[in-house]
Formats: sequence, C-alpha cells, structure tokens
Amino acid sequence: MSPTVEGSAHTTAPSAPVLAAYSYCEAVTGAQARNFAYGIRLLPADKRQAMSALYAFSRRVDDIGDGTLPADAKLARLEETRALLGRIRDGRVDEDDTDPVAVALTHAARRFPIPLGGLDELIDGVLMDVRGETYETWEDLEVYCRCVAGAIGRLSLGVFGTAAGAADAERASEYADTLGLALQLTNILRDVREDAGNGRTYLPAEDLAKFGCDEGFAAGRLPAGADFAGLVHHEVRRARALFADGYRLLPMLDRRSGACVAAMAGIYRRLLDRIEREPEAVLRGRVSLPPHEKAYVAVRGLSGLDARTVSRRRTGRTA
Repeated sequence: MSPTVEGSAHTTAPSAPVLAAYSYCEAVTGAQARNFAYGIRLLPADKRQAMSALYAFSRRVDDIGDGTLPADAKLARLEETRALLGRIRDGRVDEDDTDPVAVALTHAARRFPIPLGGLDELIDGVLMDVRGETYETWEDLEVYCRCVAGAIGRLSLGVFGTAAGAADAERASEYADTLGLALQLTNILRDVREDAGNGRTYLPAEDLAKFGCDEGFAAGRLPAGADFAGLVHHEVRRARALFADGYRLLPMLDRRSGACVAAMAGIYRRLLDRIEREPEAVLRGRVSLPPHEKAYVAVRGLSGLDARTVSRRRTGRTA
C-alpha cells in the first residue's frame, strides 16, 4: 500500500544545519530545474524541502553522466555516489556532514517513507548512458525510462503520500511510474537534436528505421525520404497514452500534492502539444514554454481541475 498523507511526516522541526542543507538543495532546484521548481512551489514546506533534496541528489547523478569526464572516471564517480546513497539509507550521515545534499536527503528519508532504492535505479539508468547503450524497441527504451524517470515518480510519491480513503490507492505507485515514463519520452523528443550532438540516440531503432530516420539527427537536417513528422507523431501518441494512464494518480493525492504533479505534468503535456504541431522545431533547438503559460498550468493544477476531470472520466460522468 502507498503511504497516506496522515502520519507520514516526522513532526520534529529540522535543526539549523538541516535547514541550511535544505536551503542549499532548494537553491540548486530553483537554479537548474525550472519546470520542476514550478511544481514544487505549490507544496507545503516539508514536502517542498524533501522534493528539493531528491532533486539535488538526482541532479548530481545526472551531472556525472552528462559531464566531460572519461567513461571510467564517470563509472567510479557513480559508484561513489551509490556508496553515499548507502550511507543515507542507513542513516549514517550526521547533521554536521560537509555534504548538504546528503544531510538534507537523510533527514527527508526520516520524515517521509521515500523508497530510496529508486535512486539506485537512477544510477543504473545513468550507467546505461555512460556505456552508450542504444535501444532497439520501445520495450528496451522503457527499461531505461523506468530507471531514470519512473523511479523518480515513485520516489516523489513517497513524499506526497496518498489521500486518506483514495480509491485504488494500491495502484498509485504504478501510475506514478507511468507518469514518469510520459515525462521522459517527452524529454527525449524535445532533446533529440541535443542528444544527437552528444552522441546519444534514445528513440527505438526500429521506429527510426520505420520512418527513414535511422541516419540520426546530429547534422540537423534529414535525409531524403525521411518522415520525421511521422516519427514524432508516432512517439507523441505513445506519450499521450502514458500521460492518460499516469494521470490516474491525480485524484489519489491531496490538493497541494496533486497541484504539484498536475503543474509539472501539465507543462510537459503542453510541450508535447507544441512538438506535435511543429515536429521539426526540435531539430532547430530546445522547445520551451513561456513563463506566463507555465503560470497558467500551475494555477490550473492548484484549482484541482485536472484531478476532477480524471475522476469524472473514471466514473463515466461528463462535465
């Protein structure tokens, strides 16, 4: 069963060193995760702090994978980070430790039932990047997406909890995982040119071949006969199906946690809309939303409109 909101948080107020560690993590989140930060602003302080700690640790793992170190050095750094995670899991990080991310995450894991094994999965996913793995089928890519994004959904659910009496709450973790997949596939579509420039191809090889795009995208131009729009629309349909399934999580959350998830997911759904309307825009640069549109998505999430819409669909009612 997923944890409920009631009784999930540790009630002891954080000490000054822990608050300083959380402040560091919130600064990292605000500076480096604009879409993510938009959502977590809607949370109460304890959940916002915990989510910032999760983000800061995850960012550290991602930065190792995306950095310029040789592959063997990256592998060593990732194993060091896994060892640190073991210390965090065992509660062996003191409040006066010099690593603020470790201090904050250790405290967050005492406050909330966070399944820290999800961060092991994230490290596994980044190891796949470092080793240069490619993906023949969607099922292959799905394994990677569950490591780097589905796991983040399940970790976040540990902070959010489910609302008391929520229907089908035992499936909340499944829906959180699926929503993570939807976000990651949207990311992959948005960053297809940037990833190609870094020597990475994430879209399934069988899909690239089907639409004549198996030469890749590093050149920023398409080979003759390539149906890039067809490829994008194929992946967009897959992402939309994942969003539809993952959105079943929303009615299971309390109002502010649901608003946070709806805001983050809503931003990515709108990115998906833009990519669908103009597929080749992703070959020119990163597609993004203007601040006013993100603010609208946040307000919509806080209103609970998305959660109510999902609830009506599940019960067969119309608006």
